Amino acid sequence: MSEHNFMTLEFASRSENEAFARVAVAAFVSQLDPTLNELTDIKTVVSEAVTNSIIHGYNNRTDGVITISTQIDDDVVRITIEDKGSGIADLEQAKQPLYTSKPELERSGMGFTIMENFMDEVEVVTAVGIGTKINMLKRIESKKALYN
Repeated sequence: MSEHNFMTLEFASRSENEAFARVAVAAFVSQLDPTLNELTDIKTVVSEAVTNSIIHGYNNRTDGVITISTQIDDDVVRITIEDKGSGIADLEQAKQPLYTSKPELERSGMGFTIMENFMDEVEVVTAVGIGTKINMLKRIESKKALYN
């Protein structure tokens, strides 16, 4: 039997909402009984994507909206994080490890690298002046399956 569940959140592009987003997605995904490492991976990528939306997409403006959609299908988690901010002019450059468009903020430039390493699939859709959507997928190796 296929299990399908979903949730969607919308919140202001404020840095204090990053922790809320991370915890909300982790709480939703916890119904799959993920390992601590899997849960940490998910929380980390949500933090990275939301922070990128706030800092780069909205340039720290607090009047933007970030939308997170999370779906669970059996053991697969799909997370989409979307903003209607500035978009990314050169996606390939932005994906390069250590590249940051805001060096004055002492950013590491590792956001996309972290997302790609912690998730099974990452797709970035972006258009300058329209915004950015990050689609991520992770298969959860449920602890229940390990003990049966």
